[in-house]
Amino acid sequence: MLGSYEVFKQSIYGLTKIDLNSYKERQMKRRIEALISKHGITSFSEYFEKLKTDKAAFEEFINYITINVSEFYRNPEQWTLLEQEILPYLFDNFGRNLKIWSAACSTGDEPYSLAMLLLKMLPHNKIKIYATDIDKLVMEKAKIGLYHEKSLKSLPEEFLKKYFTKVNDRTYQISDVVKDCVEFNQHDLLKDSYPKDCDIIICRNVLIYFTDDAKNQIYKKFNQSLKNGGLLFVGSTEQIIQAQQLNFHNFKSFFYKKI
Repeated sequence: MLGSYEVFKQSIYGLTKIDLNSYKERQMKRRIEALISKHGITSFSEYFEKLKTDKAAFEEFINYITINVSEFYRNPEQWTLLEQEILPYLFDNFGRNLKIWSAACSTGDEPYSLAMLLLKMLPHNKIKIYATDIDKLVMEKAKIGLYHEKSLKSLPEEFLKKYFTKVNDRTYQISDVVKDCVEFNQHDLLKDSYPKDCDIIICRNVLIYFTDDAKNQIYKKFNQSLKNGGLLFVGSTEQIIQAQQLNFHNFKSFFYKKI
C-alpha cells in the first residue's frame, strides 16, 4: 500500500476528530487497507482525497472503521444476573428513576434489550435510556428498528412475541413502545464530554479494540460519570485489570462498582 499510514491517521483526525492512534494498529490498518482495495485505490493519500469529496465513501469509511457487531441479549447469563441481582441493587440504592447510559450502542440491540427487561418492572413512561455511538449511520438503523433474525437468536421468546413484528422471513420490526424508551445521540468516547450522575453505564465488547492507554482513559471517565455506588457493565472479554486503581470494585462478574 503506497503512502504513509501515519500521515493518513493525522489527516483523518483533522477531518473527523477520530483518533486512529487509539485503536490497535494492526487490526485497524488491515480494515482500512481492505476498504481501500475495494475501491481500486493504491494509496492512503488518494483514498483520503476521495473521502474529502465523496460523501458516500466517507459514510462508508466511518461505518466500516467503527465496530458494529451486536445482538440482543448477548451472553444471556449476564442478562439474567442483571435482572435478578443488578437491577434490584440499583432500585434499592437509587430508586426507580434510573439514569442509564448505553455507550457505543451500535445498532441499538443492547439499549433495546435493557428497555424490554425494564418494561417487566416499570411503566413505559418511567424508562429513559440514553444511548450513544460515534457512527450516525448505525444509530439511524437503530431508530428504524429493523433486525435480522440472527440478531435475535438469544432474545427470550417472551420479548420476541411481545415486542417484535415479523416483516418477512428473516426480518423483524421492534415496537414503538420499546423505541420510545431510548434516546439516541452521537458521541465519541475519546473526545466528547460524558453525562453525569449515571446509575449504570453499559459499554460491552467495544473497548477490546482500543489501546490500553485509551481504555484506561475511558474507564476513568466512566468512573467520573457514575454516582458513588453506580455500576459499569462490560463485555465478557473485557475484565478491567487493576480495577481498584481506577476506583472500581469487582461487584459481580462483568459488573464493576464505583468506589
